Amino acid sequence: MPATSFSEHFDYIIVGGGSAGCVLASRLSAKAANRVLLCEAGADISLDNVPPAILDSYPGTAYLNPDYVWPDLQATTVRINGVAGRARKYEQARILGGGSSINGQFLNRGAPSDYDAWEAHGARGWNWQSVLPFFKRMEADIDFHDALHGTDGPIRVRRIFPEQWCGHARAVAAALEAQGYDYLPDQNGDFRDGYFPIAISNFNEQRVSVATTYLDAATRSRPNLTIRTGTEVSSLIFDGTRCTGVVIQEGDKGKRVGGGEIIVSSGAIGSPALLLRSGIGPVAHLRDLGVDIVAALPGVGQNLMEHPSIALASFIDDGARINDVTRHHIRIGARYSSKIGGAPQGDMLILGVTKTSWHAVGRRIGTLLNYVNNPFSKRGEVTLQSRDWRVRPNVALNLLDDERDLDRLVDGFQRMALLQASASMQAVTKDPFPASYSEKVRQVAMLSAKNRFITDVLAKLLDGPAPLRSFLMRRVVAGGPTLDELLGDDTALRAFIRSACVGVWHASCTCRMGGTDDPLAVTDEFARVRGVRGLRVVDASIFPVVPGANTNAPTIMVAEKIADGLLSAQRDGGVITNRTMAPL
Repeated sequence: MPATSFSEHFDYIIVGGGSAGCVLASRLSAKAANRVLLCEAGADISLDNVPPAILDSYPGTAYLNPDYVWPDLQATTVRINGVAGRARKYEQARILGGGSSINGQFLNRGAPSDYDAWEAHGARGWNWQSVLPFFKRMEADIDFHDALHGTDGPIRVRRIFPEQWCGHARAVAAALEAQGYDYLPDQNGDFRDGYFPIAISNFNEQRVSVATTYLDAATRSRPNLTIRTGTEVSSLIFDGTRCTGVVIQEGDKGKRVGGGEIIVSSGAIGSPALLLRSGIGPVAHLRDLGVDIVAALPGVGQNLMEHPSIALASFIDDGARINDVTRHHIRIGARYSSKIGGAPQGDMLILGVTKTSWHAVGRRIGTLLNYVNNPFSKRGEVTLQSRDWRVRPNVALNLLDDERDLDRLVDGFQRMALLQASASMQAVTKDPFPASYSEKVRQVAMLSAKNRFITDVLAKLLDGPAPLRSFLMRRVVAGGPTLDELLGDDTALRAFIRSACVGVWHASCTCRMGGTDDPLAVTDEFARVRGVRGLRVVDASIFPVVPGANTNAPTIMVAEKIADGLLSAQRDGGVITNRTMAPL
């Protein structure tokens, strides 16, 4: 496609202003000769007027705000007897900064073994020693200053240590210690089993996002960087098998913009969907939709991975609820090794959640959240419902397709029940119940004046006489089977876990990196899309397997590493070396 057919032309076009896209825009535009365009479908975040819900240490009013997530995006969670369950809303960020602007602010990296596993899956140069410098480059760790931590990166990282924990978090810690868990002050530096204060991207009781750090005022003022928010890219443009530009939607019209290199950073749902709409993916699926085929890549949209989770909840006594030290709702986590089915060390995580929602009832309900850090299940998929860019894709998480993941959650539920039965937990919590993120819970969690009124009334009743509280907890808050019923019936427990299991918004691996011998690999170790030129994917979709971590820090790391390689290749005249990412 000749350049004259484009209304504008840039050296780099980055599609998606999330955790990866903002990093790439910042790093690539640091070289004045690079003309960079960053396109984000969601709203901008004004640096001098960040919405209070986004700044807040408590993230629940951000990630449940419909203005900040993709509308109409749904996902099925599990298949039972080969049949997908009912689709439910699946919140994915649609705002500058992506997940970093609305997520739980966790800044954990995962374990060295997670990244050694990436290299073992064919992603050369992505082992722990290769990625550690880029984890360090992104962060300014407030608490630890050693060879494993960065000190002057854009993202400030801190922890809330035990002396500042509220009664509920201290009770969880005491229960863990009684079961033999060691205390680990630094989850990002000590990778043994044990419990620890959660590392968070938060400073002075305010969220730290890539939108306000990597895209600070000085970066935004660069004449070679153009940021367009409220701008959705509907398709990629090709000249043969070379990607030469994008179609940007402005109202009902498409605008063609050219680029020397196109980098898709639209997330593990959005990136494969854009590739599929543009003719890159499984041939049969594209033909069924009438999409012209540019490159036959059967792995596009496949291998979707998530962290399967379940929860055990309880009523928190007044004196043990979240305190004034911080509004952040999760202060303690623990990793352990299940030793089930050949699982790696530290394959499971338990979090002590002291506040479960923004409303008054959420302040009175705490949970133990258990999820599989290193799932075996990786048969989720993203497919298109329509070639129309306005129609959201189908998302099937298929969380428990490997029975070993179900076995680990059964074991995890039983471990949580033991913690809940400890003396420390019984002293500050009452009326425990198996929790599920049902449609009723989701509806009540949405921000509205009606929900605020309803939950204010219910919260006052819950603080009333114990018999009334127990009745309301059983009939109104909990519903479903009781804890005793599940612990006494393994079949019922397994059925409950299948129905209650949800992901934790860590979608990944749908355009995974891999070697030439991997038929489902979509990208190579330089994030280049196989079979085409001028196109890379850089976000959580290229993870070979999901790491044992919240995905925000690994996504930022990936963008840092790819950006460094691109800039190194420019300095080296495009020569491929072990440290460069060759331009196409």
